[in-house]
Amino acid sequence: MDSGVIFEDPELHSLLPPFTLPSKKKLPPGVKKKKVIVIAGPTGVGKTPLSLVIAQATGGEVVSADSMQVYRGMDIGTAKVSLQERKQVVHHLIDSRDLDELSNVVEFYHEAMQAIREIIAKGHVPIVVGGTGFYLHALIYGPPKGPPSQAHVRENLEQRMDVLGSLAMYEELVRLDPRYAATITPNDRHKIVRALEIITITGLPVVQFASGPEDFNEEFDFRCWFLYVPKEKLHPVIEARCERMLQDGLIEEVRRLQKEGIETNSSASNAIGYRQVLAYLHSAQKEGDWKVLVSEFKRASRALAKRQYTWFRKEPLFRWLDVDTIDREMAAEMIIQDYEFSF
Repeated sequence: MDSGVIFEDPELHSLLPPFTLPSKKKLPPGVKKKKVIVIAGPTGVGKTPLSLVIAQATGGEVVSADSMQVYRGMDIGTAKVSLQERKQVVHHLIDSRDLDELSNVVEFYHEAMQAIREIIAKGHVPIVVGGTGFYLHALIYGPPKGPPSQAHVRENLEQRMDVLGSLAMYEELVRLDPRYAATITPNDRHKIVRALEIITITGLPVVQFASGPEDFNEEFDFRCWFLYVPKEKLHPVIEARCERMLQDGLIEEVRRLQKEGIETNSSASNAIGYRQVLAYLHSAQKEGDWKVLVSEFKRASRALAKRQYTWFRKEPLFRWLDVDTIDREMAAEMIIQDYEFSF
């Protein structure tokens, strides 16, 4: 791919939707923001293969914005890039934690920013890739500014969680803060408790503490893209992907992770695919249990994609790119040219 050629085809330019950056604070004369490519999209849309094409064409390095790929051993269910692909393209924030080390959005922000700075210092192109909307929002605008934990509030919520269960507590969160609730699963005990703690302490929804356009990053110029295909075409892809993960050994992977303590990590054990397989492993593992596993895995994956569409519709920096009508090479060329020739 020749990334130095500018497309002159008006039909190609028409594929780029209107894009307006929020007003930027004036920088010192001669100082330009360093550009960062950000590729988001629903599960199964093809973010990883596109990012590899762009990285190989530009000498780029990838920063993962997937909240589960940080955990060692969670490979098949997170669609983690292979070791061979990591030899071809440097990846950051993958396999950086053991299962007994919890990860959160604030840690992601600081680690991702540091990785981006290191990539730029080497003269390479930083390419942030992932579908975790809350993490990408934090990267662009800054981490959440919620209050510090209060022991008595946390203890009370933990006790209620033990009595009522995560589903009842999640339903309470949905009533109080539906937008944040849509970004997590009904079984993510840790995040449900923290969200309800913030609401209890402040009387405000969690999203009130998320940074926004007024906090727009002054260090980097994020060139943001959201890959999508029509939902009726994405759903069969997602379902085939779930089946392929099971065929590739997801059950064996989760069985091994059980021995390593995945069930003590509330976020990891409730990740899509892992939660359904854990339930299956705790069942009698009859034919009916297998059917429930497959059905629930596909349903949860479709629901995740729906939440991702909903989240990114509210993110003003992201340009939507229909990869059902544009092949991978053309999509890569468009993103590269935007990176190289935008001012």
